[in-house]
Amino acid sequence: ELLRSNSSRLLLASADGLDFQALLLDEDRAWLMVGAKNHIFLLHLDHPTREPEKIFWPASREQVEHCQLAGKSAETECANFIRLLQPFNRSHVFACGTGSYQPVCAFVQLGGRAKDAGAPPMRLVTHSLESGRGRCPYSPHEPFTGLLIDGELYSGTSSDFMGSSAAFFRTWVHRAEQSYIRTERNQDHWLHEPAFVGAYAIPDTHNPHDDKVYVFFRETALEAGQWERRHLHARVARVCKVSSGARASREQHGAACCWGISQTGAHGQEVVEGVTTPAVTAGDTGAGAERPTALPSLPSSGVFSGSAVCVYSMAAVRAAFSGPFAHKEGFEYRWAEYRGRIPYPRPGTCPSETYDPLLQSTKDFPDELVSFMRTHQLMWEPVYPQWRRPVLLRVNVPYRLQRLLVHRVESESRHYDVLFLGTDDGQVLKVGLASGASQGTEEISLEELSVTKVPSPILDMRLSPKRQELFVSSRHGLLRLSLHRCELYGKACADCCLARDPYCTWDGRTCAPHVLTDRRQARCQDVLKSDPLSQCQDSTEGSAAAEKVVFGVEKNSTFLECLPRSPQTGTRWLLRHGEEGRASEVWGGHGAWGWPQGHRAGSRRSALAQLLSNGHFVMLEQGLLIRQLAREDAGSYECRAVERSSTRPLTRYSLRVIRHEAVE
Repeated sequence: ELLRSNSSRLLLASADGLDFQALLLDEDRAWLMVGAKNHIFLLHLDHPTREPEKIFWPASREQVEHCQLAGKSAETECANFIRLLQPFNRSHVFACGTGSYQPVCAFVQLGGRAKDAGAPPMRLVTHSLESGRGRCPYSPHEPFTGLLIDGELYSGTSSDFMGSSAAFFRTWVHRAEQSYIRTERNQDHWLHEPAFVGAYAIPDTHNPHDDKVYVFFRETALEAGQWERRHLHARVARVCKVSSGARASREQHGAACCWGISQTGAHGQEVVEGVTTPAVTAGDTGAGAERPTALPSLPSSGVFSGSAVCVYSMAAVRAAFSGPFAHKEGFEYRWAEYRGRIPYPRPGTCPSETYDPLLQSTKDFPDELVSFMRTHQLMWEPVYPQWRRPVLLRVNVPYRLQRLLVHRVESESRHYDVLFLGTDDGQVLKVGLASGASQGTEEISLEELSVTKVPSPILDMRLSPKRQELFVSSRHGLLRLSLHRCELYGKACADCCLARDPYCTWDGRTCAPHVLTDRRQARCQDVLKSDPLSQCQDSTEGSAAAEKVVFGVEKNSTFLECLPRSPQTGTRWLLRHGEEGRASEVWGGHGAWGWPQGHRAGSRRSALAQLLSNGHFVMLEQGLLIRQLAREDAGSYECRAVERSSTRPLTRYSLRVIRHEAVE
């Protein structure tokens, strides 16, 4: 359906499952690099008919044989799965693969410009091949993160073949010697069974020397006592982008001077289990303006499972890092707030003129500070999500949310955050978040798209605001999706407004894509209010729906179809008997049952269908079913769309009942 509607395009496909795991997008030069099993592809987006450039980069035969002897799968593990693609400069990309459980990294040299027919293709710089240990995971299935900034690679990954130990590394690429800094070895109180999921460079002040890399991960918390149940916690840590003068002195324990961990949630509370994917909201670049969005999976059991999306303020995260430290004290050696003396400079402070001009590098930090951080790596204050609740919750659904992208859409008066969520069964959910001054954030379910023929997890996603496209990869293919499908909302202003899609607007004639770079006031741009009465005042569309004559046979069932354009819209049926009969309400979505605003239309309909399943009238998602048609059911049926305080007719039927004896 997506392909037929011209709102998507299949860019790469593999029947054998190439595992398209890593995506790197360059919007300015219009190319997309894809890391897969034994391959790297380069697609030129402005030339869709041009064949993708390809590099074949397999693991050696000896490595594959060694992997198979270790009991690994020849198809899904013993190959070179490209897991990391990071831009190094204008002409090179740094790439790492699992190397059949012997991680390997190298530079990829980009070719000439796409419009030059004789331009050289991209190639693997073979003399740059080096070990990927500490940069890339051994396993193609293990969660990890990697971020390349100023020639330094920050990565959270396993540090051994078995995956029993993991650490956070900072390594220097494109150097004769392989030097690195990592978290302390064999120290469970530093990192205990971590699963790294994201790293972002976020400025703390306007001084670039204060910049830090924030790392998001989950781990089994050690705050619980010896006999207490261990919980999985969502964590955020940060590390300074230390100057080059610190490299020699801190190679073995360098991260100790600038590593701090804070948890999201309350002490002793199980916050997260499964996959956590953070995303910094696109459009926030100033210090203190970011809103990282975490995607935790809730605990699963025989009766409950689900996923949630929480929004955190960077101001709250920074406040936790500026707050008290945690340590163990007392007879029972329990975690408590540290109230003793804190060394100068405060642990977590980066060497910068902002705080002390005498601190030029971490070599100038006293040993007392390093010793303190070795035993006080955890902050005491938790970081709670905004509004102390998730902004999106999915429970008792047949999928888990697995990937998350956030796009901030600017309008004339406010902004809206649009979430693109990839599931473990091949779906992409498009959800809008509208923030009001009094009611907090309202969830707006816009679309649920199945993008894989066979249910398989979404492996990666990349957003192109410039091209208004979303690139989605899975085990079997790479798909390009349009951010909007405004034509599905019909040709009526009211339908366009009630859809509440921030990518679409009514242009006076049809529901059309809203040009995000255009600051002009749009007629139907207020997603929060979405009131067609005020936003479509000068619309020429009629308010009455054309009446269709339908016939039904007595004692048989009859179905009246009614499909609202917007997923937020409920329906209400009115019945009028005869010409002068009084209209009576058959089913009321908002008025009669009082469903709260913002409740998903699908959930509302299914609940009412179950409620009325034994009645004469049965409300279904596609319309109204009348069982055992009787003569008194003849009349005029009107289906009305209901969204908040707005209501308008969708369809009208004149039902005429044929006597049962007449058809015998």
